[in-house]
Amino acid sequence: MRVQRVLMPGSEAESWTVLGDDQVPVEPVERFPGYLTSVEKSPNTVKAYAHDLKDWFAYLAGHDLDWQAVTVEDVAGFIAWLRLPPGSRDGTVAVLPTAGSHCSAASVNRKLAALTSFCEFHARHGVSLAGLLTTMQPAGRRGAATSYKPFLQHITKSLPQRRRVLKLKTSRPRPKVLTAAEAQTILDACEHLRDRLLFAVLLDCGLRIGEALGLRHEDMGIAERAVTVTPRPNDNRARAEAGISRTVPASAELMRLYADYLTREYGSLDSDYVFVSLWSRPYGRPWTYAAVYDLVLRLRERTGIGFEPHQYRTYATWLLRRGAGMETVKECPGHASITTTIGTYGHLTVEDARQTLEAAGWFTGREVQL
Repeated sequence: MRVQRVLMPGSEAESWTVLGDDQVPVEPVERFPGYLTSVEKSPNTVKAYAHDLKDWFAYLAGHDLDWQAVTVEDVAGFIAWLRLPPGSRDGTVAVLPTAGSHCSAASVNRKLAALTSFCEFHARHGVSLAGLLTTMQPAGRRGAATSYKPFLQHITKSLPQRRRVLKLKTSRPRPKVLTAAEAQTILDACEHLRDRLLFAVLLDCGLRIGEALGLRHEDMGIAERAVTVTPRPNDNRARAEAGISRTVPASAELMRLYADYLTREYGSLDSDYVFVSLWSRPYGRPWTYAAVYDLVLRLRERTGIGFEPHQYRTYATWLLRRGAGMETVKECPGHASITTTIGTYGHLTVEDARQTLEAAGWFTGREVQL
């Protein structure tokens, strides 16, 4: 089985489907990615779900199971199967007890979430599968599955709430925070102003890489010293998070760098996009994710710093360390909620806490002597 990229009929919308060993689309899966695309799920989400369902149907085929007749025990077997190395999943290769799990708990939970959504989709079309992976949690009991409040929760809070039956325990890894020295080293290692501007935009404004690659010249407010992020279709398939546009304050240094880039490298090139291919084919076309990651690989080798473009969003952590208000930190990087800001970027160190306590006079102005 394999995952195949497709274009939706009548539009250029990208979607994905699963092909069987006979190169024919797997019929139960065929409609589901199309539905996700039609409700404007991220192409990356649709692609990930397609890969997850490919694993599910590969497991079913290997165990002679009918997708409409599986049990919770079969799903538990699927979890155990995912944790095995691919080469031993057919049972012909023994796995040593000391061997680590192939799929992490977080990856398994994502695949279960995809499978749950798939079952619910078919349940709405008359196939009774949703109850396989979900159950009802009595009202009044709080837990991880009901810690959020859905729309109209004030009306439905007395009703039983849905939660997944099977889920592995995970711990959220804290993202690596670039130090100021590391960020400066990477910027200084860029050979072109275009490359330096890209990482400067990520750092100065906290943009996602997809948001930066989708920037147009009209988004760069030199006089206002601001960068506007607008969700829109992009020729390079770069994507901003769904939602409304946001305008982020930028520094005068960033705008000077942008002006230098236009004068010294961009020149008279006729393109709406800020970041384009200037030294390799196709010239003048919007810069792609693949080209950026090629640059990242070269910069890693050049600097010895193992970084990802997304780590430049440690902008949020730096702001929190400098005492910026939580609402401001939430809005600038475009977080959907303060929970994301705190949970992902609020991992301040002991020294950060010590400085805050010292500023508040906790260690020096005590009324009680220890």
